[in-house]
Amino acid sequence: MARVSDEELHQLAAELGDKLIARGWMLATAESCTGGWAGQLLTSLPGSSQWYERGFITYANAAKIEMLGVPPEVIDEHGAVSEETASAMAAGALAHSHAQATLAISGIAGPGGGTPQKPVGLVCYGWALEDGAVMSSTCRLDGDREEIRSRAVAAAIRGLIELLG
Repeated sequence: MARVSDEELHQLAAELGDKLIARGWMLATAESCTGGWAGQLLTSLPGSSQWYERGFITYANAAKIEMLGVPPEVIDEHGAVSEETASAMAAGALAHSHAQATLAISGIAGPGGGTPQKPVGLVCYGWALEDGAVMSSTCRLDGDREEIRSRAVAAAIRGLIELLG
């Protein structure tokens, strides 16, 4: 499978921006395996400063703990690539920003780093809203590193669009 096209990514980003503008909300992102791709995509849209507040690139576990307040025991017990960690990243991005909505992505983009329990392509997402709603999801994506990362960005944005209604 090919990576998600730039056109599709930009359409998703624009749809998310429209939903945030309609609510008068700001967004913060917390990314690990995507290395800031979601933030770069979202800020590539003209006018995104109306709804994008900040991004956290927390690739290392220490960064997740220090920048987002992810409890070390969550990472120790569940691993960096887990719904529990992704949810904590999303909640931490909300707590450490002025945003009303957040998305978080943590996964194994490969080509190495996978295990039988957590194979390459496993990606976990977290979303948090100011009203206290926190949701998470996990999926297994096929493809090479770039394909996995592009699909992870698209899935995270789609999830927040869905959560916002």
